[in-house]
Amino acid sequence: MKTVVVGQGYVGLPVAMRAVEVGHDVVGIDLDRNRVGLLKAGSSYVDDISDETLAEATGGGRYLATLDYAYAEGFDVAVITVPTPLRDSLPDLSFIEQAAASLAPFIRGGSTVVLESTTYPGTTDELLVPILESGSGLVAGVDFFVGYSPERIDPGNKTWGFRETPKVVSGMNPESLLEVQAFYSQLVDSVVPVSGTREAELTKLLENTFRHVNIALVNELAIFAHQLGVDVWESIDAASSKPFGFMKFTPGPGVGGHCLPVDPSYLSWQVRKQLGKSFRFVELANDVNDHMPDYVVQRAMTMLNDRSRAVRGARIALVGLAYKPNTGDIREAPSARVIELLTALGADLGGLDSHVEEHRWPQGVERLSTLQDAMAGADLVIVLTHHADVDLEALVAEGVPVFDARNVLTGPSVQRL
Repeated sequence: MKTVVVGQGYVGLPVAMRAVEVGHDVVGIDLDRNRVGLLKAGSSYVDDISDETLAEATGGGRYLATLDYAYAEGFDVAVITVPTPLRDSLPDLSFIEQAAASLAPFIRGGSTVVLESTTYPGTTDELLVPILESGSGLVAGVDFFVGYSPERIDPGNKTWGFRETPKVVSGMNPESLLEVQAFYSQLVDSVVPVSGTREAELTKLLENTFRHVNIALVNELAIFAHQLGVDVWESIDAASSKPFGFMKFTPGPGVGGHCLPVDPSYLSWQVRKQLGKSFRFVELANDVNDHMPDYVVQRAMTMLNDRSRAVRGARIALVGLAYKPNTGDIREAPSARVIELLTALGADLGGLDSHVEEHRWPQGVERLSTLQDAMAGADLVIVLTHHADVDLEALVAEGVPVFDARNVLTGPSVQRL
């Protein structure tokens, strides 16, 4: 079977490698020349895929990374995993449109095209299908098959990888569902079929809106608890002992990655556009989570002020720039806003994060190699993400002033979110 995966990022590359593992011949298409060069050299930029896995797939002739859609010719299944960012608070589906238009000429009778990119309900049937039909001259659901399967990649999760995580699958019609279900049944341990593409598209938005709203709840609670002199972390741990009716969420410096800062806004946008109503939960959660980096900077300013130190000219080390532990994913990471604010205030910034790719490193932030470099001359260290390869306890041992946004440290020199 020949499988094409469009987009070779944190979602697409694991799909491609798993397809190789089960015996498919895979073409991985990406328009980022730097990425394609790394893939051809057997160098992985995705933490969940090792260099060894990539080199074996490439060297064995089962995987080809390319910029050229011409290599899609003769495909059996194509999976679209391109970004769907927000531009000025509006959904940008141009990457889906470009991918569909580029794939369409290579569709043949019996081909299957699956969209995995996060989007609002109706995108597959109303946007993707017409582009594929126009470019191929074939009829979707009759001559070829189309479906939607929301990605559920959790970078760095060693328990629930791509294979172990149940996969929601759908088709534009029953025939398409059968094809999509058969394809993913080869790649994952279990599939969850739903009746239509809109239900599958909404499933993804529901999952992340649920997380987004609950994170906003504990984030705002953390702010008020600090002002009230209450240890919110102890209260969360205590509440987590309840075996029913409670699910643990923890505060942090904001939300990041390709899902939480974006997905709920897709749903809010569609509700406003089609129904003329405000999705108040989402909009309130956006407001709370978007301003958590501001709160981190406010607390940092207070810590410096308590020691008669201004932010301007202060040496501040940021530990962990990625949005979550043990990954290099810096997309929409709270660190970007923290850096922006501290830079505007005149701070001298260093950053420690071995996972972030060099070409994605934020401008104006000195790249530090070790925790000792971060501590050297630092007026304050801010822990934004706790990677396993950094022994943060050394900060406590050295008595360096620390603002801990992740509740991983305790000590006389540490203040927690």
